[in-house]
Amino acid sequence: MLHAMKKEAIAPFFATLQAANPMPVTELEYTSVFELLTAVLLSAQATDVSVNKATRRLFAVASSPQAILDLGLDALENHIKTIGLFHSKAKHLRQTCQMLVDLHGGQVPRTREALEALPGVGRKTANVVLNSAFGEATMAVDTHIFRMGNRTGLAPGKTPLEVELKLLRRIPPEYIVDAHHWLILHGRYVCVARTPRCWECAVASFCGYKPKTPPPQ
Repeated sequence: MLHAMKKEAIAPFFATLQAANPMPVTELEYTSVFELLTAVLLSAQATDVSVNKATRRLFAVASSPQAILDLGLDALENHIKTIGLFHSKAKHLRQTCQMLVDLHGGQVPRTREALEALPGVGRKTANVVLNSAFGEATMAVDTHIFRMGNRTGLAPGKTPLEVELKLLRRIPPEYIVDAHHWLILHGRYVCVARTPRCWECAVASFCGYKPKTPPPQ
């Protein structure tokens, strides 16, 4: 049963997550803004673990837009073939690299409009890049954050955009830049899809989800 999270519970909810993980980061591996964009583009409907395995191979031989283009489609697909939907992702990545070279001097643009104009880059991917690379207060709503927003009562909504806008309104400013990472990690490891691990959840007392899941017998 869903109960909305009380407004006064939101700050302590995030303060608790912050105390446990003061400097949260994405689990995708990257060393440049372009590598982050590439990793996020490849991560749709794939796990971070599988993406990291592929990008370790890929970035060792090609870690810039021009280098990806020089690699050729067949070689690119060969490097990322362990990731789901690799045919379409390879095509989108090459189209994105061409646009970065032609329009942006090989650099990743810093505006939402320019990012979302890149093939294969939607609102969620743009939000991850704006937040993780450029430190902007954006909220990339993936399946974990969508579930957390609804289940905890923090930001109930029927669509990812509705949840995103509600989270941006309700999360205190001092927590907003890192909130995306805290929520993803909490949803990935504690507030999991099938049976939330309420018995080991540090923020259970602030959460609107009832009844709490008891520990397994």
